[in-house]
Amino acid sequence: MPAPRPGPVRRRRTERAHVDRGTPTGTMVTMSTETTPYDRMGGAAFFTTMVHRFYEGVATDAVLRPLYPDADLAPAERRFLLFLEQYWGGPTTYSDERGHPRLRLRHAPYVIDEVAREHWLAHIRVGLDHAIAEHGLDPALEAELWRYLVGAAIAMTNAEPPAAQPGPGMMMHENPR
Repeated sequence: MPAPRPGPVRRRRTERAHVDRGTPTGTMVTMSTETTPYDRMGGAAFFTTMVHRFYEGVATDAVLRPLYPDADLAPAERRFLLFLEQYWGGPTTYSDERGHPRLRLRHAPYVIDEVAREHWLAHIRVGLDHAIAEHGLDPALEAELWRYLVGAAIAMTNAEPPAAQPGPGMMMHENPR
């Protein structure tokens, strides 16, 4: 007796399917027709502009540049671009190549204090503003993206600022009022 045939494939209303004829078996691939934030923000062009301008700032920043051990920032720039694209609904290349982002774990070896965070935010803001000027961006999406970037910067902070040094003539236990 032959095995029963599976029933019809059910998909969400927002999805359509097509057969990938480039594979030997014509594998069924489900594609979403839902517009992602990535698409609404301008896709690869927007994120490439933002991230590239960010790394131009990092390259000359005395606080941030030492956090990047490689002489060439291009690999770091590519990783950050792929991460942001995937996070906002673009291609999954980041996870395909690197697995789960594990942002806190990947940033743990680097001392990221409030000063580094503020430098990072200043450069990513310049990148964001440049991308908006070049590609445009709905103000609601800008606010959402900026909230995420600020939250991520706060989450990556893993060091306290250096303790205040006592002033001339002060003892270590005195309160500098």
